[in-house]
Amino acid sequence: MSSTTAAADKPEPQGMRKNGKQWHPSRKAFRPASGLTSYEQRTKLRMATAAMKAKEKEMKDEKEAERQQRVQAIKEKRAKKEEKERYEKMAEKMHKKRVERLKRKEKRNKLLNS
Repeated sequence: MSSTTAAADKPEPQGMRKNGKQWHPSRKAFRPASGLTSYEQRTKLRMATAAMKAKEKEMKDEKEAERQQRVQAIKEKRAKKEEKERYEKMAEKMHKKRVERLKRKEKRNKLLNS
């Protein structure tokens, strides 16, 4: 038994090298197609990348929605501030009650238009 296992451990000697450089380790044949992936592996990889891209897109959309929300809030705030300043300017020239009537009238028009 020990003689068979010892023989199995040693690689079989191959013939002499043609170029005479026996000290170099022997090489295997170059086969470029040996590393190609199978169809199942490629489909799994495609599915994984598609899922990753979908998740990235979802995250980007979420981030953009939050940004748009902030921009919209800023615009509304500015519009409100401008309107308030406009009414203050009007109050300087007109009577307070007349300004209030105009405010109510503009609110009604805004509601009708929307």
